[in-house]
Amino acid sequence: MIPQSTAAQEREISGFGLTEPLVRIRPAASWVPLNFKQLWAYRELLYFLMWRDVKVRYKQTALGVAWVVLQPLIMMLIFSVLFGKLGGIPSEGIPYPLFAYAGLLPWTFFSGAVTLSSNSVVNSANLITKIYFPRLIVPIAAVGATLVDLAISSVVLAALMVYYRQVPTVSVLLIPVLLLLLIMVALGLGILMSALNVKYRDVRIAIPFLIQVLFFASPVIYPLSLVPEKLRWAMALNPMAGIIEGFRAALYGHRSVDWTSLGISAAVTIVLFTCAIITFRKMERGFADIV
Repeated sequence: MIPQSTAAQEREISGFGLTEPLVRIRPAASWVPLNFKQLWAYRELLYFLMWRDVKVRYKQTALGVAWVVLQPLIMMLIFSVLFGKLGGIPSEGIPYPLFAYAGLLPWTFFSGAVTLSSNSVVNSANLITKIYFPRLIVPIAAVGATLVDLAISSVVLAALMVYYRQVPTVSVLLIPVLLLLLIMVALGLGILMSALNVKYRDVRIAIPFLIQVLFFASPVIYPLSLVPEKLRWAMALNPMAGIIEGFRAALYGHRSVDWTSLGISAAVTIVLFTCAIITFRKMERGFADIV
C-alpha cells in the first residue's frame, strides 16, 4: 500500500470557523509485486522492528542468547545418539554430529523464521491499525531478527569443523547462494502464512504441525541418498530438501552438489516467494479492518 493524497479538500467545523484537511490513504495500482523503493524508504522502521523482536524474544530469560546455541547443539547430541549410533543412519563419510548440525542449522532458522513471521501481523495489530507503513515490513522484520540467531549458531558450526578437522573446500563459495534461497523460502512461507493468519486464525494452530511434517520430509537427520532415486524429485519439491543437502555438500565437500534437487528446490522457492508477495498485497488492504 502506498499513501496517495487526493486533491486538497477542506470542510469547515461549524461554530469555530476552522478547517480540517482530508487525506485519503489507498493502495496504489501497480503490477509490481514488491516495491523495493518503498521498503527502502521505511528501512529505519524495519531495523527498529527487527531489534524489537530480538529484545522481546530474550527479555527476562535466564540464559538469554545462549538459547540460540543450546537448541541446535542439544538436538545434535540427541540425534547423534539415537540416529547416528543406535539407528545406524549413514552420514556419507563425515562424523554424524557434523552431518546433523549442518542440517539443523538451516532448519532451525527456517522453523523459527516461519513461526515468528506467520504470527507477526496479528501480533502487531495495535501498530497496523494506528499508522500507515508498508505492512510487508512486519513479516520481513521477523525473519530478519531470526538471522541474528543463524549468525550466532554458525559460530558453533565453525568450532565443530575445527574440532573434527574438517577443512572447507572451494565448494564453500556456494554458501551465499544457498543462504539467499533459505531466506527466500522462509520469507515466502512466512509472508503467505502471516496474510492468511489475519483472516483464518486456524493458521496459528496449523503452523507447528506443518513445520513438524516438513521436518521429517527434509533430510535433516538422514541423507537424501536414502530416498529411492525415482522419488528424489518429489522430495525436492520441498525446497528445504535441496537447500539442506546443498549446505552439507558446500560445507564439507564430501560429494558433488546435487544440482537437479537444488534446481527444483530453487524453482519452487521462487514460485512460493512470488505467490506469497502477490497474495499478501491483495489481502493487506483489509488488514486494519480484520486484525
